[in-house]
Amino acid sequence: MLVVTRESDGRCKLRPSQRAMVALVYLREHTTLAKIAAGFGISESTAHAYTSAVTHLLAECDRVGDGRADHSHKHRRHGVNVQVVTDPGGRLLWLSPALPGRTHDLTAARTHRVIRICERQGVPVLADLAYQSGGPWVTTGIKRRPLQELTLTEKTVNPALAAARAPVERGVARLKPWQIFRRSRRSPNRMTSITKAVLTLERQR
Repeated sequence: MLVVTRESDGRCKLRPSQRAMVALVYLREHTTLAKIAAGFGISESTAHAYTSAVTHLLAECDRVGDGRADHSHKHRRHGVNVQVVTDPGGRLLWLSPALPGRTHDLTAARTHRVIRICERQGVPVLADLAYQSGGPWVTTGIKRRPLQELTLTEKTVNPALAAARAPVERGVARLKPWQIFRRSRRSPNRMTSITKAVLTLERQR
């Protein structure tokens, strides 16, 4: 309905539903604009315009740079860092604005004040090993120290924490089919709008 009410159909070659489909194909499959244009019988510039417009509108539905900065040494490719918050059952609640890919997860969480907000709300944080040293409010697994083995207690705690985090991991896994997150080289600012759009779509499922 946003596509219908916010955009004039006067010069549009496709119906609102088709324009929405152009954007969905791009976000879900990250198909090139050239292929999308050929499939829908429009020009590549028109496909780009539809994708940008629909993504922007989807981003409005949810209110809950430097090439080296975008390069993630961990993943050995360019990208962005997006933090994910779910409820204990794995339901996606929030996706953060995108930061450059080389940003460490704990740094990103602190930048977005995720831990501090959860602490103020009395919501405990259960996270993976990347968030070690996040403070007393953050619970993570225990990493084996160099030249030392985990104690029996630590070996017992880690599987329990992993089991508790399993629904969360399933929630995060819902983002993986969106190919736009896997191969995009968009700037963090552009990816922030895309993450909002995807969250809007996922919360309708």
